[in-house]
Amino acid sequence: MPQKVFPLDSTKTFTEQQIVGHNRWHPDVPAQVHVKPGDSFRVDCREWFDGAIHNDDSADDILNAPLNNVHVLSGPISVQGAEPGDLLIVDILDVGPIPQEDSGPLAGQGWGYTGVFAKTNGGGFLTEQFPDAYKVIWDFRGGQATSRHVPGVAFTGIVHPGLMGTAPSHDLLNKWNSREQALIDTDPQRVPPLALPPQPEAAILGSLSGDDFERARHEAARTAPPRENGGNQDIKNFTKGSRVFYPVFVDGANLSMGDLHFSQGDGEITFCGAIEMGGFIDLHVDLIKGGMSTYGVSENAIFIPGNTDPQYSEWIAFSGTSVTLDGEQRYLDSHLSYQRACLHAIDYLTQFGYSAIQAYMILGAAPIEGRLSGVVDIPNSCSTVYIPTGIFDFDVKPGKNGPARVDPGMGVPKSSA
Repeated sequence: MPQKVFPLDSTKTFTEQQIVGHNRWHPDVPAQVHVKPGDSFRVDCREWFDGAIHNDDSADDILNAPLNNVHVLSGPISVQGAEPGDLLIVDILDVGPIPQEDSGPLAGQGWGYTGVFAKTNGGGFLTEQFPDAYKVIWDFRGGQATSRHVPGVAFTGIVHPGLMGTAPSHDLLNKWNSREQALIDTDPQRVPPLALPPQPEAAILGSLSGDDFERARHEAARTAPPRENGGNQDIKNFTKGSRVFYPVFVDGANLSMGDLHFSQGDGEITFCGAIEMGGFIDLHVDLIKGGMSTYGVSENAIFIPGNTDPQYSEWIAFSGTSVTLDGEQRYLDSHLSYQRACLHAIDYLTQFGYSAIQAYMILGAAPIEGRLSGVVDIPNSCSTVYIPTGIFDFDVKPGKNGPARVDPGMGVPKSSA
């Protein structure tokens, strides 16, 4: 096992740890760990809600999830010699649930969860169709996930970090805040909001203190969206064996990570849509000096996926176009066409006995493939959703004898409020 440079104690909260990470992006958050190019090391990661979600049959914890607190990130990790303009090479050597603990109260100790946030608390990709809070618990065994809340489904996890990135410069942080505030200003009362401005309440900025902390917590950016530094990209194929090249904006690069997922469908469409967990990630780092200009990577990381994905050989696919449910034509709206493809898949799975929310949870957590299949044929964008047929305990393909019927069991817990 590589040297553990960022340890976490499962019996303690995020802010009680030996090394306290952060939950906002800011260039002044001090590096907690220092490594050198060529080093390999292990980092422990808390589940993104720091243990606020429980292994039970109630979704009230999802309804009341403390979104101001997320994401709890491990880092920053400074890489010796990294300078603005370099590319930071990060190899994912291994990633998994909390090691040596196969049961316990924290997600990652033998289980994880998928949630749908209420529309008033962030919503999701299909928030108009699913405006309430729901939760599914998934159990881990032999690399597979099953759930008492979604019977008849089992799939191999594609374990990956949902979030990893380098620290922004002051100029880049100001750019983020300016452009996102301009978007918010177009509809400031929208529910859910168009973007999240800096929220000083609940900000955790590592060891930053005093006047520096007070200033930075009013400037620091939320970690919810992906940006030029990488961040919360939620790429399901960002697995063991992947190599990523991050642009460096500050001395040391200040790499941070978290939001580990046991599995996820393309798009993480329920928002809390992966199987969330705490765990560990083993990394190797190196540098390409001046790599940003050499390779034309002025923003946004590039990566080479690993080759550890489960091998499903048969799929059933659903397509959608950029026409609203009310029949309004939109121009090449790929976001809308992917929504429609997902809704078509949900409608199909309900014919086999699943509730709509069970089908939605399958799309969020299972290793579905989402694709932009046509983006030039005006006026309709076409998106497709591929579901591996092998994840089901029954034949999910259309046939002359009609669909098999699955026992939906206890169903998906819904919040009581």
